Amino acid sequence: MGWLALFALMALAFIAMLRLGVSRSLASFLGAALMLGAAGYALQGRPGLAGQPVASRKTSLTIDPAINELRLEMFGRYTQTATYFAAGTALQRLGDPRTAVSFYLGGVNARPDDAGLWTALGDAYALHDGGTVSPPARLAFDRAIKLAPDTAGPPFFLGLAYVRAGQFREGARWWRRAYALAPKGMEYRAEIGKRLALLEMFLASPAGQDAP
Repeated sequence: MGWLALFALMALAFIAMLRLGVSRSLASFLGAALMLGAAGYALQGRPGLAGQPVASRKTSLTIDPAINELRLEMFGRYTQTATYFAAGTALQRLGDPRTAVSFYLGGVNARPDDAGLWTALGDAYALHDGGTVSPPARLAFDRAIKLAPDTAGPPFFLGLAYVRAGQFREGARWWRRAYALAPKGMEYRAEIGKRLALLEMFLASPAGQDAP
């Protein structure tokens, strides 16, 4: 039964790569990882043992499609970076934020000057670390901002991470910067503006007076 489960998992992974439109180079990388896992199972696994039901420790994450759309608009929709976004988001939705972090780490190692991947790594760290802007998350965001100081994407997602963490004033500060950097006439500039306006309305309200 162990081998059947392994082959089924590999087939599902292959189908998922097709549906996500993963590029050939990235698909080769993921295929090699699956084959490496299969080899390890062949060496150390015990496929003759009966399966045992276990409680899953993974909890799927709700990823806002609108945020994914904004990220594609900011960093490019038809790029190799976008294929990384698709695969990383799929891992997060499956409840595997640790593997998503490892995946994006591999991405920035392969493409160290890619501000989009550094931004995604910061976001992945924040989700992995309990929704906080942890030191690794902030380091990744800072690297993205340094690589692309005149683009709205890195400060917007850093602000989003602070908002998720309940640090609304810090989040608003970064969203103001993102809005200022976004080119006029771009649709995502209006989307940033809407979120910023709602956040500032909350901070100006009695409920938001004591917000961090």
